[in-house]
Amino acid sequence: MTSSMVLAIRFSALLNALPGNIAQGLIWGIMAIGVYMTFRILDFADLTVDGSLATGGCVCVMLIRAGLSPVLAVLAAFLVGMLCGGITGFLHTGLGIPGILASILTQIGLYSINLNILGQSNQPVAASKYKLLASLAYVNTTNTAVKVIFFAGLALAVFLLILLTYWFFGTEIGHAIRATGSNEQMAKAQGINTNAIKVLTLMISNAFVAMSGALIAQFQGAADVNMARGSIVIGLAAVIIGEVIFGKFCAKRKAAFAFTLGAVVIGAIIYFIVYAIVIWLKLPSEDMKLFSAIIVAIFLAIPHLKEKYGRKGAKANG
Repeated sequence: MTSSMVLAIRFSALLNALPGNIAQGLIWGIMAIGVYMTFRILDFADLTVDGSLATGGCVCVMLIRAGLSPVLAVLAAFLVGMLCGGITGFLHTGLGIPGILASILTQIGLYSINLNILGQSNQPVAASKYKLLASLAYVNTTNTAVKVIFFAGLALAVFLLILLTYWFFGTEIGHAIRATGSNEQMAKAQGINTNAIKVLTLMISNAFVAMSGALIAQFQGAADVNMARGSIVIGLAAVIIGEVIFGKFCAKRKAAFAFTLGAVVIGAIIYFIVYAIVIWLKLPSEDMKLFSAIIVAIFLAIPHLKEKYGRKGAKANG
């Protein structure tokens, strides 16, 4: 077999893997929207994500195994995610613990809670036994109709969530969240209860994260206590990639915020496509977290480097 034939086979393997990575990107995009709420809008470093995503997955899987509808199981995960965010919010606003430490404490506590929910380190949930909302089996199936329905339904669900989020941040409460994130002291002067706003935003953000975790657990066919480890890096990567690549495009649109939310989801899809390419290149799988960190660092540095060297270029031309 020639080297060109081997390369063709390997490239076809990459193409075959892409639909699964795109599906993952859409599901993780829901989580990335939650991260965007705290990281960009509220200006709050929330690490609860590394716990609440797994909590959503654990709750969802155990409820499905107990006979509950997957739809209701996802809604239950959404509510549990709100509770997780509320705990972080209370630790921060009620007990005066710095935000990043409050979120770390919640994250640590959730590991034990997740272990107790599962009863062991992981629990399976097979698409062959349960009517799941998301599954890799729907991507790998030879039934084209099932595959199309799955991708169309997933894309529609993400689109509706973007519209709902866009609508919410256009309400009075949404404007209060933006004001709190932009200038907390000014928001207080305008009569906004910034502590309540912080708690509410953390609850909504982690609700999105936990809902994403519920779909991720279904998609991968199991919930695991370690499934959320490093998820904040993926969320930040999606946000940063979306902003760097589509920032100027989004800013020029009338509904700029809605386009930004869409860019965040596309950022998650791009991240998982890059992930697929890394695997295709046969790079060590144990180094994936390192590659993720490098990707985030690169995209975080791009705006700064563009501004820095843009100024130098302007001075040189002047």
